[in-house]
Amino acid sequence: QVQLVESGGGLVQAGGSLRLSCAASGRTFLDYFMGWFRQAPGKEREFVATIYRSGRSTYYADSVKGRFAISRDDAKNTIYLQMNNLKPEDTAVYYCNAERVLTTTPTTSAYWGQGTQVTVSS
Repeated sequence: QVQLVESGGGLVQAGGSLRLSCAASGRTFLDYFMGWFRQAPGKEREFVATIYRSGRSTYYADSVKGRFAISRDDAKNTIYLQMNNLKPEDTAVYYCNAERVLTTTPTTSAYWGQGTQVTVSS
């Protein structure tokens, strides 16, 4: 059974940092784009970042460029999201996903984790 399990969320003050992790099990994702989406209360799930082939290709939403960094360790089947200079508008549930194609739109064909809450206080 495929599972994606996120960890590392929490409460942080504006300007602070958090590092999210997503551990995948049940299969390998070497040929998958693995990434992060987020969903704030009352809003749609939105793309944050994705990575392919151990960092050969990375993509970011404009709202997080220069502040967030995505990385992956294929040997551990794990991806990370280093979030720096956090802002209150970054508050959301962050979801890990794995998708065969590059997309910035949530799809039902992707594998999804259960999410981890990130709260940034002002």
